[in-house]
Amino acid sequence: MKFAPTAVSGAFVVEVEARSDDRGMFARTFDAQTFAAQGLVPVYPQCNVSQNHKRGTLRGMHYQADPRPEIKLVRATRGRVFDVALDLRPDSPSYLKWASVELDAISHNAFYIPAGCAHGFLTLEDDCELFYQMSETYVPELARGVRWDDPTFSIAWPFTPSVISERDAALESYSQETSL
Repeated sequence: MKFAPTAVSGAFVVEVEARSDDRGMFARTFDAQTFAAQGLVPVYPQCNVSQNHKRGTLRGMHYQADPRPEIKLVRATRGRVFDVALDLRPDSPSYLKWASVELDAISHNAFYIPAGCAHGFLTLEDDCELFYQMSETYVPELARGVRWDDPTFSIAWPFTPSVISERDAALESYSQETSL
């Protein structure tokens, strides 16, 4: 595996080293010792799947607040998505910056998103599925989010979403957010 740093401190694109032959392809997508050697969290007690039917579906920008912030390791198991990490850590050198990666099922890449960062994605084609490994279990009262289109961040989404949940559409701008 290769770990490519991004504009967000502590966020990495994880690229697999595929080996192909006449049978097909094999790649290691996760190894606890390799992650630990990189200084990354090697234990994920919860995993989630997100299925998205239509191109243009936006989910985000979500995070879990202290005292149980989540680290996420996200990969596309079907389709392609524009995946974003947004740094909301006031003490971080990349505070209020964002990084994106195109995750797709063909390359088997992943995005490691550190605690204190919001996460969201936009589907680039129909029928996308994402698999999340989570460093914390979900705590509903700690669930938070900020607007995907907040001008504070100026995230350069590839196009305007056509499908967004009522919850995500109603998220407040960061300047109004009081509980990080």
